[in-house]
Amino acid sequence: MEQKANSQIYPLVMTAVMAAVISAVAPFALPIGPIPITLGTLVMYLAGYVLGGERAGAAVLVYVLLGAVGVPVFNGFTGGLGVVAGPTGGYIVGFIPMAFLSGLCVERFPKNRVLQLVGMVAATAVLYALGTAWFCLQAGKSLAAALSVCVFPFIPGDLAKMAVALILGPMLRERMVQAGIHAGK
Repeated sequence: MEQKANSQIYPLVMTAVMAAVISAVAPFALPIGPIPITLGTLVMYLAGYVLGGERAGAAVLVYVLLGAVGVPVFNGFTGGLGVVAGPTGGYIVGFIPMAFLSGLCVERFPKNRVLQLVGMVAATAVLYALGTAWFCLQAGKSLAAALSVCVFPFIPGDLAKMAVALILGPMLRERMVQAGIHAGK
């Protein structure tokens, strides 16, 4: 009976823990223009290894909702609907499908790092598309101008974060399985 209770509670607790970790890491940002560099995306990629796609998306949704109600979890310790509705809000909202899709690829291809990388790249492309479209609408910038400040400078860093996630993610997942705190697949 206790085993069943733990198995029902565990996913909720881990989702909350990952939302808390994202919320703790994401505010520390390096402002390089309208979109800052943050390690939040690295944690979101890692969430896919810890939680899988659906729960990783849920953890990021919790993070976004915390920020939307005013908890200072966005870059530079900001929060509120104004940030979500502002020019960079599309990237904030885009984190949700990014985490879901990259986590889904980890779930579907647990032993294939190439396909996991392809999933992360595709998920990040969705993030870029949502964020850039939103930025263009909110800031009144052309697509070329938005890409030059909101996407191109971030591609090398995001690829590096994906590489780190591809190395650390499977190790983290395996350690959790060995410790009996991850179901494994």
